[in-house]
Amino acid sequence: MSDLRIVFMGTPEFAVTPLKALVEQGYRIVGVVTAPDRPAGRGRKLQESAVKIYAKSQDLKVLQPTNLKDPEFLKALESLNANLQIVVAFRMLPKVVWQLPEHGTFNLHASLLPNYRGAAPINWAIINGETKTGVSTFFIDEKIDTGDMILQEEIDIDPDETAGSLHDKLMNLGSHLILKTVELIRKGEVSTSPQHDSANIKPAPKLDRDNTKIDWNAPIDIISNLIRGLSPYPAAWCTLKNDSETLDVKIYAAKKMKAAHNEAPGTIFTTKKELRVAAPDGYIIIEQIKLPGKKLMDTISLLNGYSFSTDAKML
Repeated sequence: MSDLRIVFMGTPEFAVTPLKALVEQGYRIVGVVTAPDRPAGRGRKLQESAVKIYAKSQDLKVLQPTNLKDPEFLKALESLNANLQIVVAFRMLPKVVWQLPEHGTFNLHASLLPNYRGAAPINWAIINGETKTGVSTFFIDEKIDTGDMILQEEIDIDPDETAGSLHDKLMNLGSHLILKTVELIRKGEVSTSPQHDSANIKPAPKLDRDNTKIDWNAPIDIISNLIRGLSPYPAAWCTLKNDSETLDVKIYAAKKMKAAHNEAPGTIFTTKKELRVAAPDGYIIIEQIKLPGKKLMDTISLLNGYSFSTDAKML
C-alpha cells in the first residue's frame, strides 16, 4: 500500500485493534501519536499507553506530545510526510494538525452519529436503554464529532450487555470499518454526507460522580441500565448506611426483579446468598459489589464476612 502514508493517533486498548488491523493488512504506518507516559499504581511508575506498547512491538515511530500545537511536535509530524491521518480514541486535534495530510484526517467514533457525540458513547447508549448502536467514520472538523460522515455500521445491544462487552464488540466492528474507509480513500472512491443536527440528538458527556450515582427512587430498568452501562468502568455507585457506618460502594453487576411491594426505596434485604435492594417497582439483586478499600467481590463472599443491620439502607 505504498500510495498511502498513514499517521495513526490513539491511546487506549480500543485503538490497538484498529492499528493492528492496518498493520496486518500491509498499510504503511509512518508514525503513531499517543499520550505521554503517565504515573500509575501505588509505585507511581510511568506507564506506557496500550497503543505505544503495540507500536513499539512493531518498530513503529512513536510521538508523544503534551501539547499538540508545540512547534517541535508539528515539525516532527510534518516530517513524516503522511497523506492520511486516522484518529481512534485520542483527543481533540487543532486545525493545524487535522488539516495537514492531503487525504485529510478521519476519526472512528463508537456510536451511530450524530447521536452520542462526546467522551462516553458506549456507556451512554446502554445507560439510556438503547437496543442498537454502532460505529461511524467521519472527517474531522473544528467541532467535536461533527464532521462529514464516511461510513457507519450498526450492531444490536443485548439485554444483558455491559459497557465492557459492548466495548469489545465495537472495537472489532470499528477495525473493519476503518479498513473499509481506508480502502475507499486509497481508491479515490470515498464520498461523504453531512451530519444533520436536531433537537433530539442524544449526547455522551464525560462520566462524573454525579451522573454515575444510583438513584434508588428510579425504576429498576433505569437502575439496571446504569449499572450495566458503567461496568466495569467507572462503576455505578451509591452510599451504604449501615448502623453508624456510611460507605460509598460500587456495584458492578446486578439482576432486576419486578415486584409490587411497600418497602421504601433503598431498603436492604439479605439472606446467606442474596443481597436485595428495594426500588419503586421491584428489587435490584446485587451480584458484584466493591466496598471502599476492599477488592471487588461477589455477593456471597461479601455476606460471608460483612453484616448488615436490620435498618441498613442504600442512599
